[in-house]
Amino acid sequence: MSSSANHPQPAAQQLAERVRDAMLADDHATRALGIEIVEVGPARALARMPVRRDMLNGFGICHGGLITTLADTAFAYACNSANHVTVAAGVSVDFVAPAHEGDVLAALCEQRTQQARTGVYDVLVSNQHGHVVALMRGRSHRLKSRQVVPDGQGADQP
Repeated sequence: MSSSANHPQPAAQQLAERVRDAMLADDHATRALGIEIVEVGPARALARMPVRRDMLNGFGICHGGLITTLADTAFAYACNSANHVTVAAGVSVDFVAPAHEGDVLAALCEQRTQQARTGVYDVLVSNQHGHVVALMRGRSHRLKSRQVVPDGQGADQP
């Protein structure tokens, strides 16, 4: 990441927060799973989810689909942060360790590249002890000329 990504410009940060708020207003899946958007900024997002009993599979560990949902949620908030309506075009997930009931998972998503309307993002999912649970790479696609927040300031058009 460049130093500007680590220290975003105030306008870009404010836009990312406005986009987050607009997305959260109708994000029923995120709320139903208890996912919290902890941080958002230009091309990045951090989401957190507690692992509940109803999230466990038949082996007593968190279902991989729910870990993927957490990662995909962070991905969605990161790739929409510039106020372009952006959807996932594909993801790949590697599960490296189990998550258990009572764990609190955090998914940190950061953009690796954005070329025209295609972006690539990496998501690191870890538990409350900092142990890596999963890694996800997502490929995004910006929809042409659509904004999350209408007339959002600072949104550059592709």
